[in-house]
Amino acid sequence: GQCGIKMPPSKKIMLEARLQKRLRALNIPTFKEYFALIRGEDGRGELVHMLNAVTTNKTDFFREPVHFQYLAKTILPEVLSEKEGPKLRDRPFFLWSAGCSTGEEPYTLAMVLSEFAYQHPALRFSIIATDISTKVLDRARDGIYDEDRIAAVPDALKQRYVLRSKDRGRNLVRIVPELRAAVQFKRLNLMEESFSFSDPLDIIFCRNVIIYFDRSTQEQLISRFCRVLKPDGYLFLGHSESVHGFDLPLRRITSTVYRKIG
Repeated sequence: GQCGIKMPPSKKIMLEARLQKRLRALNIPTFKEYFALIRGEDGRGELVHMLNAVTTNKTDFFREPVHFQYLAKTILPEVLSEKEGPKLRDRPFFLWSAGCSTGEEPYTLAMVLSEFAYQHPALRFSIIATDISTKVLDRARDGIYDEDRIAAVPDALKQRYVLRSKDRGRNLVRIVPELRAAVQFKRLNLMEESFSFSDPLDIIFCRNVIIYFDRSTQEQLISRFCRVLKPDGYLFLGHSESVHGFDLPLRRITSTVYRKIG
C-alpha cells in the first residue's frame, strides 16, 4: 500500500497483537472497521499511529561498525584532499540518514564527523535524518537512551558526546546539545513523497529499511536515491541488502557500500 511494507505470514500474529492496541485505544471492535477508518477521509492521522504500532525500531549506536570506519578512514580523508585541492568545496558535506528510527544512526554519524572536524576544521557537515514514524522522531530529537544502547560507543566518544543522568538509579544517558543540534530530524514517507534537497547529497545511509520492501519497490526507491546523490556520492545499505540485478548507476565498493557512477 502507501508505505510499501511487506509482512511475511510468520509475522501475522505479532502484527495482529500490535494492531489490537490501536483498536482498544479507539474503541473499535473489528479489524474490518479499523481498516475502513484508515481508508476513510480522516484515515491519514490514524495511519501514522498504525505505522508507529507495527514498525520495528531496532537500532544501536555504531551498528555495523565497518561502515563508520570506512567513512572515517577512507571517505572523509578523500573529501578533505578534494577540499584543500583544486575542487575547493564551499558547501558542507551533506549526509542523509533515511529510516533513522530513534536516532542512533544519525548521532553515530555526527560523532564520527565531529571527531574528524575536530582534527580537520576545514570540514563542515550537515546531517538530515528522516523516518515515517513521528513517535520515533520525537525520541530521536530528545536524544535520551538506556545506558546499554551506547555500549558500542568508544569511551573517548562517550566522554565527549554523552551525558549521564544525575539520578544514578535511572540508567539513562543523553546526547550532548551540540551533537543534537548537528542533526535535523523530519518526517518522511520514502514511498509516498518525492524527496528533494537543497544540495546534492554526498552520502545516503539507508540500512535495514529496503529489506521490508518488495524487489520492484526497492529498485524504484534506490533509483530515486541515485537522483539526489551527487556524482561519486556513496550509498550505504544494511548487511542483508543488495542492489544486485538492478539497473542503477551504482558500482559496488564493498558488499554494502555503493558509489554513484558519474
